[in-house]
Amino acid sequence: MVNESDETLDELDEAFTEEEELPYDEALDEFQEGVTPEYECSWCGEKLASARELADHKLLHDIPSPLGDGDREEEGAFVVFLRRGEEILLLRRDESDIDYPNQWDGVYGVGTSVLERVSQITGIDSENLKVIRIGEERTAYPGGRRLEITPYLVNTTTSEVELNGMYAESSWFDPGDVRSLDCAYHDVDQDGTEKLLHDMYGSVKSFVNIVKTGIGAEQRVAKDMLARLSGAKTLLSVQGEVFSILQSSRLRGYLFVESSAMHHVEKLIGRTGSRDRKNRTAILSTPLKNAKAVLDGDAPLRDILPYLEPKAVTSGIEVGCIVEIISGAFKGEKARVVNVTESKEEVSMELYEADIPMTLNMRGDHVRVIERVE
Repeated sequence: MVNESDETLDELDEAFTEEEELPYDEALDEFQEGVTPEYECSWCGEKLASARELADHKLLHDIPSPLGDGDREEEGAFVVFLRRGEEILLLRRDESDIDYPNQWDGVYGVGTSVLERVSQITGIDSENLKVIRIGEERTAYPGGRRLEITPYLVNTTTSEVELNGMYAESSWFDPGDVRSLDCAYHDVDQDGTEKLLHDMYGSVKSFVNIVKTGIGAEQRVAKDMLARLSGAKTLLSVQGEVFSILQSSRLRGYLFVESSAMHHVEKLIGRTGSRDRKNRTAILSTPLKNAKAVLDGDAPLRDILPYLEPKAVTSGIEVGCIVEIISGAFKGEKARVVNVTESKEEVSMELYEADIPMTLNMRGDHVRVIERVE
């Protein structure tokens, strides 16, 4: 049987024995012009002619071959989440990627400087990059091999990205949208990898979940949750995973809870039924009164920030609006707005249903608009 490498050498020998002999390098170039590379290294972008050549080539980068031992562990692997403002950068791997074709990922690297790898892949100068946090290692199983990945959170001041290497597309995402994407590191044969990239981000930053409460019980539920976090011994595992509880006066019946993962919030309010991933046992705790449920999924920041930003009490009140007074001696009376002073957060209005017409000045939060100007 003729070996492929022997055929290659024979063709090169023929190139040397021709009447017009070519230098070795030129003969090699002439031969390689007819070779169509089909495999691309996801690390450096070099194209190879076969899967075996690609596997051997990856050893130059200290990347274990997907054709090698399935028990081999890849050391020094990391995934970087690049953050700008309230958004994070995710990259879609190329369709030729062996492990996770066309799936979204952070900036993946092995055995190299984190910032150098980010700069190499995104084209962002390392001076515009700053490591903020390093998370706990997570285990993935690409191609059947064990892969311990350390997540990093890196801040940047620019949104301009010039992709290189193993990625085909980049996009800035709201963290609340990560769960809905087709992400890398999901192995159908391994439990707990369905949202692995999502969980990696949670270990270096946080998500916002929405807790549904009884109407009017929002503040009481928030206080009870804080009390559980500070006192309950059964919730020690949650104390470092829930970071803040936010109540908006403009959204009744709901609380915003910032945490590393949704199941921590479910355990905190005792409305779960899920399982502890570490101990593989049911998560049980006493249900918190008036805390009804955690809404499924993570809340996109673009949807909740308007409820958390300070708003002038005169916002939405215009001259000509009909308002109802909701506090003070004139509670229940109706009036027409004649002036709005935003600097003092006051409205001037005339009582138009009173027997004696009069003008009143009141704070904007003491009235409620019942009819707007058309």
